[in-house]
Amino acid sequence: MPHSFWLGTLRQWHWISSALCLAGMLLFAVTGITLNHAAQIEAKPQVTTRLAQMPEPLQASLHDKMPTQGLPLALRQWLEAELSIRLDGRDAEWSDGELYIGLPRPGGDAWLSLDVESGALEYESTDRGWIAYLNDLHKGRNTGTAWFWFIDVFAVLCVVFSLSGLLLLQRYAGNRPSTWPMVGLGLVLPVLLALLFIH
Repeated sequence: MPHSFWLGTLRQWHWISSALCLAGMLLFAVTGITLNHAAQIEAKPQVTTRLAQMPEPLQASLHDKMPTQGLPLALRQWLEAELSIRLDGRDAEWSDGELYIGLPRPGGDAWLSLDVESGALEYESTDRGWIAYLNDLHKGRNTGTAWFWFIDVFAVLCVVFSLSGLLLLQRYAGNRPSTWPMVGLGLVLPVLLALLFIH
């Protein structure tokens, strides 16, 4: 294969990977700053509490056949309609006739508790704001399977972008004497900072 073909292919890998991971790189760079300064960024969590009473027919059906695991369809449908939430993939914890479901999410948290004996439902939701939401996306905290795979694909694209950029630097380094000193600085600086200042 001619040299120009490989150079053109390398350039294609570089610009395509950079285009695909641009938004992700900006997100992770900005949230890297907000995470690093989390103590200086004030957050005022907003807490919402709701109380409700389970319908008597549903309560009677649960009394007749008390669940020990999982979430009966009728109960799930009532909870989702009453609280305007989704319970897909959530673990239902049953203990002595009480149901507890944790509902953590990026940028917030929530939970519900249901006493089958009395039919009393309590729900609490905490919203920590947009910065907390974006920070949790950065950490992959409570983000689900789709975001888990996005982070992996994004990381691979960043590797392709970096390595193709390095090979392009190698190709043009002869005309740019400062290329390798700058690459060396980018490698040595974080190592020195870690060795000297992180204990």
